[in-house]
Amino acid sequence: MTVQPIYSGKVRDVYDAGDDRLLFVASDRMSAFDVVMAEPIPDKGRVLTAISSFWFEATDDLAPNHLISTDVVDFVEVAGDDVVGRSMLVRRADMLSIECIVRGYLSGSAWKEYKASGTMHGVPLPKGMQESDQLPEPVFTPSTKADTGHDENITVDQAADIVGGDVVKQAAEMSLAVYRRGADLAAERGIIIADTKFELGWIDGELALCDEVLTPDSSRFWDVETYEPGATPPSFDKQPVRDWAEATGWDKQPPAPSLPGDVIDASRRRYVEAYERLTGLPFSQWAGVEGT
Repeated sequence: MTVQPIYSGKVRDVYDAGDDRLLFVASDRMSAFDVVMAEPIPDKGRVLTAISSFWFEATDDLAPNHLISTDVVDFVEVAGDDVVGRSMLVRRADMLSIECIVRGYLSGSAWKEYKASGTMHGVPLPKGMQESDQLPEPVFTPSTKADTGHDENITVDQAADIVGGDVVKQAAEMSLAVYRRGADLAAERGIIIADTKFELGWIDGELALCDEVLTPDSSRFWDVETYEPGATPPSFDKQPVRDWAEATGWDKQPPAPSLPGDVIDASRRRYVEAYERLTGLPFSQWAGVEGT
């Protein structure tokens, strides 16, 4: 098997592996405020791959997915890249042109909208809610996929105008089912999944989970022990990077300032802790990891 590079994003590189297959390689690149930092976070790509692999297996009774293998013996090594433990061989999918977001808590852009209008994606919410409050029930809240700039929150009806009503209904049911499974399991292990973004696509006529699933990069993970409504709880991802960057007075325009070693180490620990708490497995046993 030979592979050809077809896409390089902020974090992930994608290769054409032939026979309607793709090779996803998750790098250690770190972006904050939509700017890629000069310094990587060691093993970040392996954490994202390991967590996605865990969730694909844990939810395969709820939704088909695109994963074929994470074992490097099943695909050729990409020249010049360290792919062990950070790669997924996947089936190519015809991706939906909307983001499938599920929110269990009122945070981020949803909180901003609620403060302004009392709604979330155009739907009224109970009065008097605080930032980071748990919603009465998880809600499917789609957004556009922007080629440049930021995605835009839209209503379910607007999503139906883009992909069709039946497709939105199916996407919502699948997204909510996977979120609930993930949120319940995570809660048992001391982690709140406040919200998450799913990528869905068609494979052989079936709607399937693609890309990454319920990772610290695609979700807000909060520690149950430190969670308190009324503020934004620390998250299991790039929070040390965000906090440091905010404190420097950086204008959030490229180039980004250089990350200190202690911030890099703290961010790595957050990612690794998320994996180990969710899975109950030592990260040191994941492929390609020499130690933690």
